[in-house]
Amino acid sequence: MERRTIFPGTAFPIFLVLPQLLLTVVFFLWPAGQAIWSSMTRADPFGIRTQFVGWENFQDLFTDPLYMDSIGRTVVFCTSVATLSMGVALLLAVCADREIRGRGWYRIMLIWPYAVAPAVAAVLWILLLHPQIGLVGRALNRHGVAWDYKLNSTQAMAVVIGASAWKQVSYNFIFFLAGLQSVPKAVIEAARMDGAKGWFRFRTVVLPLLMPTVFFLIVVNFVYAAFDTFGTIQALTQGGPGKSTETLVVKVFRDGLINLDVGGSSAQSVVLMFGVIMLTALQFRFLGKKSDE
Repeated sequence: MERRTIFPGTAFPIFLVLPQLLLTVVFFLWPAGQAIWSSMTRADPFGIRTQFVGWENFQDLFTDPLYMDSIGRTVVFCTSVATLSMGVALLLAVCADREIRGRGWYRIMLIWPYAVAPAVAAVLWILLLHPQIGLVGRALNRHGVAWDYKLNSTQAMAVVIGASAWKQVSYNFIFFLAGLQSVPKAVIEAARMDGAKGWFRFRTVVLPLLMPTVFFLIVVNFVYAAFDTFGTIQALTQGGPGKSTETLVVKVFRDGLINLDVGGSSAQSVVLMFGVIMLTALQFRFLGKKSDE
């Protein structure tokens, strides 16, 4: 039986919801409205005169080959980060869920990297992979491997993917471990008694029960890779060499604050915002269907 709390009037419920509503209006709706308005205007580099241009900024975006390249690059980057971070996190969660000595300490150590800021994570990877000062980078060059991610676009993309995925593994690990611990032990024991072992038992019994968590993390990781990796990419490569690691969020920063194209940059941020809204809507639709089942 579902229990509900009924208030005698409307003043107290409004009072309880008001702080969250104020935060939503001030930190989301107002900036989003400003971004939408700016995306339909064009200003001079000094911001003195502003002209309303309607949808011209969006038309310029989707006819710009550089922007279309950034979209493709961002899709590859987000997919790689989500796949790598979730795959490693799931493997670690499966290992940490076992009855092993000191597993509490293992779990704590695996969660710690999530507390590292993106820029700090980038510095750690620079100290490892920089071709001149990095421990691994110098060792690779000494052994005849032409390693220089500042000049090689493929190596640069691999580095930013690795650094961004490493930062997100801990977050995914927490959810996967919680999901594994919520799987009924009776189901596992029944599968074991039926002869299901190892990978087959995990694929046919455990993984289907984890699918809501997996889909939730797919959306979260795509949003993370699209937005929260700016500090990592900016500290590691600044979007280079050339534009080989310039994702959409880096392009928004470069066009808006460096090239002073506020209208075009705002249009790019609006496109990103609607992309995240679509992903979130898909997530709720999928989870809603799962809950109905």
